Amino acid sequence: MPKAFGLQLPEYPWESVAPYAERAAQHPGGIVDLSIGTPVDPTPLLIQDALKAATDAHGYPTTQGPVELREAIVQWFARRRNVPGLSAEQVLPTVGSKEMVAWLPLLLGLGPGDVVVRPAVAYPTYDMGAVFAGATSVAADSLSELDAQTRSKVRLVWVNSPGNPTGEVRGSSELAALVAEARELGAVVASDECYAELGWGQWESGVPSILDPAVTQGSFDGLLALYSLSKQSNLAGYRAAFIAGDQQLVLNLLNSRKHAGMIVPGPVQQAMRIALHDDAHVQAQKGLYRARREALRPALESFGLEIHGSEAGLYLWARPAQDQPPADSWATLGRFADRGILVGPGVFYGEAGQGFVRVALTGSDERIAAAVERLLR
Repeated sequence: MPKAFGLQLPEYPWESVAPYAERAAQHPGGIVDLSIGTPVDPTPLLIQDALKAATDAHGYPTTQGPVELREAIVQWFARRRNVPGLSAEQVLPTVGSKEMVAWLPLLLGLGPGDVVVRPAVAYPTYDMGAVFAGATSVAADSLSELDAQTRSKVRLVWVNSPGNPTGEVRGSSELAALVAEARELGAVVASDECYAELGWGQWESGVPSILDPAVTQGSFDGLLALYSLSKQSNLAGYRAAFIAGDQQLVLNLLNSRKHAGMIVPGPVQQAMRIALHDDAHVQAQKGLYRARREALRPALESFGLEIHGSEAGLYLWARPAQDQPPADSWATLGRFADRGILVGPGVFYGEAGQGFVRVALTGSDERIAAAVERLLR
């Protein structure tokens, strides 16, 4: 019998949501899909125009990207993320941020015996990245939760702030303490920050970056920040993102990516440059999400849910209120499906997510209004 090829990975989790999607689709008013969180609003015209102007892309783009793009990333970090002091040699465009989440452990040279720490409630790709490298993934929100033997094997620590799905934000002092502890272990800290422009309440004016001077203590050593334009600029289809931080790590990633042909298409690189120089469209998009959030939150509470975290980002993280019967994620998913609404099961994000659902703000104004009406009915 021929040998079976391919990694033996678990089934892609969203496949199990299909029956609930079918159930929601039976609603007379059609489905309201608030599950995945893919942007639904138009890509800003200035970015579309930049892409069109760059379509005579007859030559190979560079893996590193043109210096004009890298300088735009550096300026954006200084202007929007309170991160001065980066150079064009410390940033690198990536094909969306998910591919970097998935491949970073392998590109850093991790393997069997190494430990990757990810948040207790987290996007599943952090675990998959460890699997691809042959490393071990451990769920923990603090390195102090780990026993001495596990701590000695930690080589990469993932931070996700604002968090997906919880919307929780880590403050500067908390991040600084984590960085100091990781450095003592000789571990890299990689921070997935793709929702940083969508802070609410106390985080309205900004969410701390892992590269913020209050966190780094004057050095980018061992630190990497990942960012995507998918959310802030509606560029999910462009796969437009970048990584920044420790120059030696970035240059090593650049070399590996050259060998592997992991290159952002040239027209997309030009569109990214234009997008990063314009803050107005980002604030306009945030205004749309703010209105949808303010409409959905009280409707969810009226539906018997209580909101946890959700301090930033594109989601409301909710579970049945204390005065409601307890229910697992799937039971609550079924309640929504009966109203023609599809949401995400919290258990996808680890056992600590059991009982929760993730409700995305990425519906059109009309679909959000339909969801609100159904929840309040």
